[in-house]
Amino acid sequence: MSDPLILTALLDPAAQSALQTLRDAHFPPERNIVPAHVTLFHALPGAELAAVEAALGAATAAEAVPEATLGVPRFLGRGVALELRSEALVALRARLAWEWAPWLSPQDQQGWRPHATIQNKATPEVARALHARLLTEWAPRPVRVVALRLWWYRGGPWELRREFPFATP
Repeated sequence: MSDPLILTALLDPAAQSALQTLRDAHFPPERNIVPAHVTLFHALPGAELAAVEAALGAATAAEAVPEATLGVPRFLGRGVALELRSEALVALRARLAWEWAPWLSPQDQQGWRPHATIQNKATPEVARALHARLLTEWAPRPVRVVALRLWWYRGGPWELRREFPFATP
């Protein structure tokens, strides 16, 4: 049986850098083993790699770079995330979810609320403090989703399998 696949969105370099800086500052170092990301699917079947890659290649080749907003901080209980709003990305994910419905895990069948986690596994008090601080310091900003990234889940660290850039506008 193949390792599962994870699908994430890659933001433009400035946005990706800002997220990584926040993640590096607030994520427990021993758990900060993957780059900042927005997860579209948590566990696609590795045995379906060829079909997944074909669908992603077709989808990104036909789409302009999705515009998005890296939005307000979201309190997660033991962490904080930044919301990502993008009608185009939500629509693309919905099309892929429909196509891949038989393969989706219970987690991937749930409603999708795009976000980038910048803190996790903190105490609720530490997470509340960061959330409160970011509510005053963080300003939502326009970003672009430049590619989708397909990863192998290797039981901890992820291994990048392939990047699928969006067509230019």
